[in-house]
Amino acid sequence: MKIITLGEIMLRLSPAGCHRFVQVDNFDVIWGGGEANVAVSCANYGHDAYFVSKLPKHEIGQAALNALRRYGVHTDHIARGGDRVGIYYCETGASMRPSKVIYDRAHSSISEAMPEDFDFDKIMEGADWFHWSGITPAISDKAAELTRLACEAAKRHGVTVSVDLNFRKKLWTSEKAQSIMRPLMQYVDVCIGNEEDAELCLGFKPDADVEGGNTDAEGYKGIFEAMMKEFGFKYVVSTLRESFSATHNGWKAMIYNGKEFYQSKRYDINPIIDRVGGGDSFSGGLIHGLLTMGSQAEALEFAVAASALKHTVPGDFNLVTAAEVEALAGGSANGRVQR
Repeated sequence: MKIITLGEIMLRLSPAGCHRFVQVDNFDVIWGGGEANVAVSCANYGHDAYFVSKLPKHEIGQAALNALRRYGVHTDHIARGGDRVGIYYCETGASMRPSKVIYDRAHSSISEAMPEDFDFDKIMEGADWFHWSGITPAISDKAAELTRLACEAAKRHGVTVSVDLNFRKKLWTSEKAQSIMRPLMQYVDVCIGNEEDAELCLGFKPDADVEGGNTDAEGYKGIFEAMMKEFGFKYVVSTLRESFSATHNGWKAMIYNGKEFYQSKRYDINPIIDRVGGGDSFSGGLIHGLLTMGSQAEALEFAVAASALKHTVPGDFNLVTAAEVEALAGGSANGRVQR
């Protein structure tokens, strides 16, 4: 299957282990970013995954390109130009100390890209799926316009469109997010998010107490039905994270197709090695599942298992195979050495 994603790949600079920013003299170099992470997951599952973005012509831009190619992502539609690669610093938390992200991404190449940098009709030709997240239009007004143009091209070519709402309060306000995101929902077939994303990006709040652990399906039925009625989604999907500490989370998800709700099994993830990219690994798993599996239940179980495994992998990319995900989804969770 041909899968297209649009967004920004960034240079992540992280202290080793759980060290704090202020106590280290060097950082580990890691590549990642929402839609790039999804593309890597899809490539790992055997799909023809294409990442669309813009990167500088210099060596750091090339290093980002090489990171994608290393894992089988096609880079044919990455424009070259502009001045810089976006950077973010990530400090990994532990126990009651949360992880921390500091952005340095202003004036990155993709944030200043123009419509003429991309031929979206050519990009979408023959594609089966197009995925984007709320991070991309939050980067800049220019990136928001690119997102709209890509969605329009996807619809012209009959491509299924998914969005991960992915609200980032360090990038925009809820008011700005809703003014941009709500009009874009007309192009979306599969809406992915969590309870906070749905409220801040679209103005829908579920009747559920996530902090208190009350995440039963009943609390989400009303919001799923209302979202589907207003925007015409084919699927509404929510991840449900219980955060007991930075290194211990509960993880499950729910999907609604307009007829029935399905809630996945729950994973107790402890210890978490790296939760960055957890949502992206879920999106990648869901795309694979909906494209290749016979039911929404199977697709969701694959996505949740894929994301649970991602929490055990350092870095942004989910470097697991479909067979490994299927084994976990099937109940093989003892972690015994494979010999």
